[in-house]
Amino acid sequence: MSETTTRSLYDVGDLPPLGTVPRQMYASVIRPERYGRPEDAFRTEVVDVPEVPPGFVLVAVMAAGINYNNVWAALGHPVDVVAARGRQGDTTGFHIGGSEASGIVWKVGDGVKSVSVGEHVVLSGCRWDEDDPEVRLGPDPMLASSQRVWGYELNWGSFAQFTLVAEFQCHPKPRRYTWEEASCFMLSGATAYRQLTGWHPNTVQPGDPVLVWGGSGGLGSMAIQLVTQLGGRAIAVVSSADRAEHCKRLGAVGVIDRTRFGHWGREPSADSPERAAWTEGVRAFGRAIWEVLGERASPKIVFEHPGGDTLPTSLYVCAPGGMVVVCGATSGYAADVDLRILWMRQKRLQGSHFANLRQCRAVTTLADMGQLDPVLGRTYAFEEIGLAHQHMRDGAQAAGNLAALVGAREPGSTGMCD
Repeated sequence: MSETTTRSLYDVGDLPPLGTVPRQMYASVIRPERYGRPEDAFRTEVVDVPEVPPGFVLVAVMAAGINYNNVWAALGHPVDVVAARGRQGDTTGFHIGGSEASGIVWKVGDGVKSVSVGEHVVLSGCRWDEDDPEVRLGPDPMLASSQRVWGYELNWGSFAQFTLVAEFQCHPKPRRYTWEEASCFMLSGATAYRQLTGWHPNTVQPGDPVLVWGGSGGLGSMAIQLVTQLGGRAIAVVSSADRAEHCKRLGAVGVIDRTRFGHWGREPSADSPERAAWTEGVRAFGRAIWEVLGERASPKIVFEHPGGDTLPTSLYVCAPGGMVVVCGATSGYAADVDLRILWMRQKRLQGSHFANLRQCRAVTTLADMGQLDPVLGRTYAFEEIGLAHQHMRDGAQAAGNLAALVGAREPGSTGMCD
C-alpha cells in the first residue's frame, strides 16, 4: 500500500478554463546557487509559462514521477545541467526537472495531430530532433546524437504546473491508474522493458534466470514483473532483509540480501593482498544464486544499474554467452572489467538507455491491460519534491516507484472532476 502525504500545494481547480494558458505558473526550481543537498536545492517559485512551438504540446501536470537523474541535477554533479544548457544558448538560468508525468493536454502547437486539448496522457522521458538524419535513417531514435532526456538534459520538466513536451512524448494514460500511479511507471517500466527485450539475441526466454539488482526499487520492481511475464526466473538483490517480501509479491523466485557480503567495489588487482577475499566473496554470491534456483545455473541476463560497486560481480556471475545490461551507475561510474571473463566466456556487456516509442507504448499497453503494477511506494506533496530526492539520495525511500502530486486534488483521483 502506498505511503502518502497530504495533498499538493495547489490543484486542478486552481487552473484557468481548459485550453486557457496563464502567463505564469508554480514550479519546483533548481538554481546553481542552491546546488547541493536535494532537500535544499529545490524551491517552489513562480515562473513564466513557456511558449508552445510547432510540434509541441503544453500539458497541465497532475502528478510527476521521482527519479535519480534529478538527484544529480540538484547536486550539480556530475553534470551542471544549467551551465550545459547555457553553453547552448539557454538563458533561463534555472532547471525544472522531472522526466515523467501524467496530465491533461492544455494547448497544442501548430502541426500537432495525434493529441488534442483535454486528453489525459502520460509522458515519456526522451526527446530527439525528428529531422535528424540519424533518426530518419537510423534503426532506433534512442541511438541518435540529438536524443536528450527531458527534465534533465532538457528544461521544462514535470515538476511544474505546466510542462512542455514534443507531441511524440504523449501516450494514452492507463485508464485504471490514478494520476500518481500513471506518473511514476513509465521511466522505470520502459527502461526495464528495453533492457530485457531490446538486445537480441539476449532477451528473456522461458526458464531463464535473471539477476535483478535493486529489486525493491522502481527499476527492480518493474524488472521483476516483466521477467515473470516473459517466463523468466527473477532473482532479486536487495540491501535489507525487510524488502524480500516486496520482491516475492511481484514474482521473484528468491531474494539475496547483499549486506551478507562485503566484497563490493572495484575489483582488486590480481597481485594485491585483497584479491583472495574479493574472489571468495564473488564465489559466495554466485553460490547464493544457485541456492535460490535450486540448481547450479547462472543468470542469462544480469539487470544492472548500481554500477561501480556491483558490475565486477555481475560480470563474473553472468552465464557464458549471457549479458550484463546496464542503464545507470547509482553507486559510481568507475568500474573494472576483467576482459578475460568477457572474451573467454563470450559474455556481453551492454549499455541501455530509456526506451524508444514502440517500447514505451508496449509498457503503457501492459499497464492499461492490468498486467503491470505501477508499484507506487510513496506519494509526496508538491512542496516535498526536494525531500523526495533527498530520500532517494540517502537510500531512505519507500520500496517501488515514487511520485509527487502536482495538480491532482488528492491521492487516488483519476480525472479532472474526481
